[in-house]
This record gives sequence, C-alpha cells and structure tokens, in this order.
Amino acid sequence: MDEHASSRDLAAILDLAPAAADRVYARVREKLEREPVEDFRLDFEDGYGNRPDSEEDGHAASAAVEVATGARQGTLPPFIGIRIKNFGDELRSRALRTAQLFLERLLRETDGRLPDNFVVTLPKITASGQVGALVDALGQIESAHALPPGAIRMELMVETPHSIFDERGAVSLPALVREGAGRVSAAHFGTYDYTASLGITAAHQHMRHQACDFARNVMQVALAGTDVWLSDGATNVLPVGKDRTVIHQAWRLHYNDVRHSLANAFYQGWDLHPAQLVTRYAAVYAFFLESLDPASQRLRNFIARAAQATLVGDVFDDAATGQGLLNFFLRALNCGAVHENEIGALTGLTLEELRSGSFVKIVQGRTTLS
Repeated sequence: MDEHASSRDLAAILDLAPAAADRVYARVREKLEREPVEDFRLDFEDGYGNRPDSEEDGHAASAAVEVATGARQGTLPPFIGIRIKNFGDELRSRALRTAQLFLERLLRETDGRLPDNFVVTLPKITASGQVGALVDALGQIESAHALPPGAIRMELMVETPHSIFDERGAVSLPALVREGAGRVSAAHFGTYDYTASLGITAAHQHMRHQACDFARNVMQVALAGTDVWLSDGATNVLPVGKDRTVIHQAWRLHYNDVRHSLANAFYQGWDLHPAQLVTRYAAVYAFFLESLDPASQRLRNFIARAAQATLVGDVFDDAATGQGLLNFFLRALNCGAVHENEIGALTGLTLEELRSGSFVKIVQGRTTLS
C-alpha cells in the first residue's frame, strides 16, 4: 500500500465515497499493521500440486513443526488449518496420509494440544461417504492422542455440482454437514473448480458469474440457522509486478468482487496473495462506513418508535428491518469498521444490547423499563 497507493490514490482507484475515503485508508493501515492475516490454510491441494510422496511427507512434517513453533511463540493467526487433497479414488490415500502425518507431528510437538480454531479443509467433494471417511480418520487420530471426540474440526469446500445437488436432486449440504458428525464449522465456495465443472470456459470463470451467485444462494438457504459459517471464493487476478496500472486494475477487480460478496451476505472470503489484503480490508470497511450515518439514524429511529409501541403493533411490522440494521452493526463491529467505544453514539444501544443479536429482545427490554 505504501508503494502503490496514498489515501487519495486508493480513493480514486476504488471510487471510494469522499466522506469515507480517509477513514477507510486509516482503518486499512491500522489493520495491516496489527493483524493482516486473520485465517490461514497451509495448502496441500491445488496451490501445492502433485509431488513425490517423499516430498509431501517431508512438507507435512515440516509444516507441522512450523505451526507448533507459531503456537508456542503466540504468532499464529486466530484461525489456522490445512487443506488436504480430495477424497476421490486417485488421491484419497495421499490426502489421508498428509492429514495423519501433519497432525501426529503437530501433536507430538505441542504435547498433545491443538492450536486454537484449528481445522482440516476437505476439497472437491464428489460423492457421499467422502466427508464420513475424513471424520473416521480424524476420530482415529483423536483416539490415539487422547483428544476429546470431535476436537479436530473440519471445513467443506463447495466446488463441485455434487456439493450443491446430489444424484437425487436434493440439496447436498445438509446431508454433508450431518455426515460431518458435528465437526463441520464452515463451507467455502470454490469459484474456479465449480465453474469449470459446469463447462464454463476460462474467460468467463469469475466471482460474479451468475452460476456462482446461484451456488452461493443455495449455500445460504441450505445452511441458514446453523452454526456453519460461509466463505466466498478468491479473485485469481493478482496485484503483482512493477506496473502500477496493472496493480491498480487488479486491486479494482478484487475490491469489486469483495463488495459483491458483501452485498450478498458473504462476509468472509479467500485471498491468494498478500497484496490483495489492501483491497480486502478497503472493501470491508468501505461497505460499512459508507452506510454508517444513514444506518445509525434509521436504527435509532426504529428503536425509539418501537419502544413506544405495543408488541402486537409496530414492533413486529418493523422487526425485520430493525433486525437487518442490528445485523449491520454487529458485522461492522466484528470486522473492525466500527469500534466498541463508538457504538453508543452511533446506535443509542449498549454493547450488551447490540451483542444480544435480537432487535425484538432489545425493544422488549426497553418497553419493560419504560
């Protein structure tokens, strides 16, 4: 960011609203200095490729040592994990072997303790039973190392037609999550494998293709009301090299992809290169800061009006919109676009009220008090 964009440059590149531009830039800089990476996967799949067994064996062990070192030194990101190869017939044995080698070495190095929020990510699910096979393998590792059942969590990559609909035409994700036996914490959309599997040519494989929107909509509906969180895919045009114009164009593309994800309620996403973190956070902060003033006014008005109404009157008419505004501020606080000490002035709510997550409960509490 220092090399390729001042505050004014970034505002022009991304067409940021003038009122929010300086604040977005400051928040991005603070985030990059304090915690640039929130979640990290050591990739033994597409980003790693197919290598001789002896080489992957060695890397599984050395990667485990590095993660254990980070755990001891307190330098790991808040979320960490590995992505293994898929469980198709050709690669299942390799995937299982990597998972086992990595986890056994990691647990040996850490005296049997997993890092916080550790997960194993399973890609390219093409048949029922593949999730269950990984569950069985993780259970055996837990048993061998005296870990509680279910301690090793897992994530699903949604990047094949089978991950959306099964062979009977039923939505697949609920069954895949059940097959995960309580271990599945997240589902990640894989843009390029998914579009390729539908026969979409390379020139049209991108984050905003309507086929991707359809798949993400199915993910949202299938997992609504569960504790499985969602993540969008990655932009594969990278802001790298010496040409500032090329870097700025890649930044603009990535920024718009992230904004599209946010507008469709996918609040997490993958990035492939550190230089994309600039526009990852710029998009997230701009998304919330640009709407902050009108959202603040609307929420204060809803709360004031609803607190004066009966619970069979305006409260329920307005509850859906009020809940949407409440969700906006919860997300803004969670990502750092808004700080805790700003919530009261912006919303008229206490942190406790906001974190209750329920517009109706807030109104009920205020109606009771009045």
